[in-house]
Amino acid sequence: MKIALAQLNYHIGNFEANTQKIIQTLNSEKAKETDLVVFAELCVSGYPPRDFLEYPEFIELCKTAAEEIAKASKGIACIIGLPIVNPVIEGKNLYNAAFFIEDGEIKQVIKKSLLPTYDVFDEYRYFEPAHEFKCIDFKGYKIALTICEDLWNLGDNPLYKTCPMDELMKEDPDLMINIAASPFAYNHDEERIFILSQNCRKYEIPLFYVNHVGAQTELIFDGGSLVFDKAGDLVTEFKYFEEEIQVFDVEQIKSSIVLNEKSNRQTDTEQVYQALVLGIKDYFRKSGFKQAVLGLSGGIDSAVVCALACEALGAENVMAVLMPSKYSSDHSIKDAEDLVKNIGCKHTIIPIKDIADTFDETLAKEFSGLAPNITEENIQARSRGILLMAMSNKFGYILLNTSNKSEAAVGYGTLYGDMCGAISVIGDCYKTQVYQLAEYINRNKEIIPQNTITKAPSAELRPDQKDSDSLPDYDILDKILFEYIEMKKSSKAIIADGYDADLVAKVLKMVNRAEFKRYQTPPTLRVSPKAFGMGRRMPIVGKYLS
Repeated sequence: MKIALAQLNYHIGNFEANTQKIIQTLNSEKAKETDLVVFAELCVSGYPPRDFLEYPEFIELCKTAAEEIAKASKGIACIIGLPIVNPVIEGKNLYNAAFFIEDGEIKQVIKKSLLPTYDVFDEYRYFEPAHEFKCIDFKGYKIALTICEDLWNLGDNPLYKTCPMDELMKEDPDLMINIAASPFAYNHDEERIFILSQNCRKYEIPLFYVNHVGAQTELIFDGGSLVFDKAGDLVTEFKYFEEEIQVFDVEQIKSSIVLNEKSNRQTDTEQVYQALVLGIKDYFRKSGFKQAVLGLSGGIDSAVVCALACEALGAENVMAVLMPSKYSSDHSIKDAEDLVKNIGCKHTIIPIKDIADTFDETLAKEFSGLAPNITEENIQARSRGILLMAMSNKFGYILLNTSNKSEAAVGYGTLYGDMCGAISVIGDCYKTQVYQLAEYINRNKEIIPQNTITKAPSAELRPDQKDSDSLPDYDILDKILFEYIEMKKSSKAIIADGYDADLVAKVLKMVNRAEFKRYQTPPTLRVSPKAFGMGRRMPIVGKYLS
């Protein structure tokens, strides 16, 4: 039996495009005499469809698309993922399901049992868990088909009471197939390989695993589909961040003949770079946008975002707006201009000195007798935000936010100023990671000026300002933030790791007090295991500092 794994990029709710892509793949594989084509979890609807699932019409369109795919599967078999109606009154209205289609007919329906509700996942909001398990009989093989999370209940501390594969093994299957929608995080590929390999070692049968690729707003799917032999050894690892289809002979996999062994191991920085480029590209393509605008300050954050946007959209589709204030240094303006020359994007210069001065003069009476403070700094940032949004409105550009995760964590940003934007590009990258991205961008030639990388970071909103005036050095700050946000450690545990107690208390207080700002930020491209946004849901008025 020849099985094709189709690692494809779907578009949520775009039934015409998704269906056409699936049928084109079926026709292509039919010509190659492939027996079975396996597509990813919820491929018909795209993943995650979220509250689209609450619209009966959306579910009906999924059903119509599946019927069209079935008609196109004459002479071949396929597995597709889609939401289906739960006919039982008790429980949730839907199942997360897979259709096994053979020679034009829907022969079997497999339902997902384990429904994740942690981090970015919220499947139990919509779906009823399955409690029945049955293998698929095809071409003399018994196939144990599972859906994503159904294979993730291994280890000493299982999250669920049911283990679908334990139930399916009662029928003595010959192989496992898992269709998935597994989002990218820079540490997730190793974890994914380990878990899936452990399944093969436990059940002693080969595994064919297919994942989504592509970005759906903040969630980025990296692909990296996998095939393992019955010993748990990796046979094939698909490309990351690209569509790919490969065909396998089951007998050769079963007898541990490695057909296409390869490794796509990449550094975390390289993976994050590719993920962000794909995130920008798909956000624009799937939303129907073509051109981006951003503020270019001469600092490291906006330089990295500009380089990423030019790679994703083409330099001709990126407008960089330089908005020097009376505090902007000559070298910052030159750094920004040098970047524009190196990268070839469009640019314009709009000074904000007169705009900020006008605000100050207008408010002089109201602020009489009060010393200048952060208010005047924020007026400059908000002046820039107004200009960028004006450029967006007038020319149809989409504004890219350039704030990093360190700033977002401690509230070092201005609402309705530098926190404006339609999508936050590096909002899940700590400042130290932004520097790593800059070095990677410059791996072959200087794109980001070296002075941008080596100079002390500054918002340049007052004379001789440095980030270090308000924040600890980023090398220390980012480590504390990582321990608190990603590792969920208490202040006591972080202090026990050797960090100054007063500094830890200050940083954690800043993080918790800035929650109201993060609620008002753009969606953030997720590249870490714990990003701000849908994967980290904190109360704004909560009081927790330990």
